[in-house]
Amino acid sequence: MRLITRWQNSAGERVRIALRLKKIECEYVPVGTLAPGEYRRLNPQGLLPALDIGGRIVAQSSAILEYLEETFPVPALLPADPVTRAEARAFAAHITSEMHAITVRRVRRYLGTDLGVDEDHVDRWVSHWLTEGFRALEIALANRATDWPFCFGEAPGWADLHLIPQIENGRRLGVDLMPFPRLLGVEERCNALEAFILSRPAAQPDYPGERLP
Repeated sequence: MRLITRWQNSAGERVRIALRLKKIECEYVPVGTLAPGEYRRLNPQGLLPALDIGGRIVAQSSAILEYLEETFPVPALLPADPVTRAEARAFAAHITSEMHAITVRRVRRYLGTDLGVDEDHVDRWVSHWLTEGFRALEIALANRATDWPFCFGEAPGWADLHLIPQIENGRRLGVDLMPFPRLLGVEERCNALEAFILSRPAAQPDYPGERLP
C-alpha cells in the first residue's frame, strides 16, 4: 500500500497514526513528488490523503480508516462495546464533519480573495467555530460513562487519532485551548506515544524545516 499525502495534512496524519497503531507497513508518498496532474488523475476529488491499494485508489481519510479497521482488525481502533463504539464514531465525526473544513486553507482563502472578507474577520470566524467544536468535544469527554485516560478507552484509538491533529490545527490558528483540560490531557498522553510522535508533520520526509524527532 502507498499513502499519498503531505506533511501538513491533518486528514493524512489521522491515517498515519492509525497505520502505526496497527503496525501496518505502508509507503509514504509525498504528493509533491508526483508528476503535474498525476494526483488529480489518480484521485479526481483532488483532496488528501489517498490510499493506493495495489493500484486501486481509496480517497477520504474516513473511508481509508474504515478499510484499515475492517482488513486489519487487531488491534482494534474502535471500542468493543457497541454504545462506546458509537460514541467514539460520533466524536470523530464531529471533527471531520463540523470542524475540519473550517481549517482548510482553500476555504479560508475563498472567504478572503473571493468574498472580500478581511483577514481579521476570517480569523474570528475560524476561531468561533473551532471553539464551539472543541467545547462540544470537551463536554463529550465529561459525559463519558468512564473517565478513561484516552478518549474512549485505556489505549488510544479512533477518537484520539482524529482529536490530536485537530487540536494542533486549533493551536496553529490561534484558538484558546485552555478551557478544554480533558482534551489537552488526552493530547499530552497521546503525544508521549511513538505512533503519534512519528506521525506528526515535523517527522515526515517532505517537512520543509528541520525534521523531528
